[in-house]
Amino acid sequence: MSKKVLVPIADGSEEIEAVCIIDVLRRAGAEVTVASVEKDLQITASRGVKIVADAKIDDCANEEFDLIVLPGGMPGAERLRDSEPLAALLRRQKESEKPYAAICAAPAVSLQPHGLLEGRKATAHPGFVDQLQDPSAAESRVVADGIVVTSRAPGTAIEFALALVALLFGEKKAEEVAGPMLVAGR
Repeated sequence: MSKKVLVPIADGSEEIEAVCIIDVLRRAGAEVTVASVEKDLQITASRGVKIVADAKIDDCANEEFDLIVLPGGMPGAERLRDSEPLAALLRRQKESEKPYAAICAAPAVSLQPHGLLEGRKATAHPGFVDQLQDPSAAESRVVADGIVVTSRAPGTAIEFALALVALLFGEKKAEEVAGPMLVAGR
């Protein structure tokens, strides 16, 4: 059975993080929906790369997801934070005790203000860790605390995405997906 994953994006989202998350989860067999929180499907990411979403966030409002993953980037993380439809999806995800995750600025900027890191250890981009309620795990590359997974920055994006594969599909699947990536990198 396929796992449904939502990856919301906005103008200013970090493209390496967004694309790594989408790519690695799709390689694992997840059904990934990329949803724009903007008025258009196409967003302009933080370094000027254009990304076209599958849907608008409003179209996803009544769907259930096995995982919601937020890329970082500025001002993308702020735009994700300010999307009420996304905030409602994230609150529902937390209440249903289903996983959600964020990388880079998004843990501190997008999740923290909505109380979605309450009682959880988390990490974030070094420029944002001082905004975390509990920065005790801030030096870690990837932090999994129950249903919440966070990571630091573009340099940890593949590691973060593989941790999400392990969460959804198990360690063996994460190793399968990582295998070609690690071999290709030699």
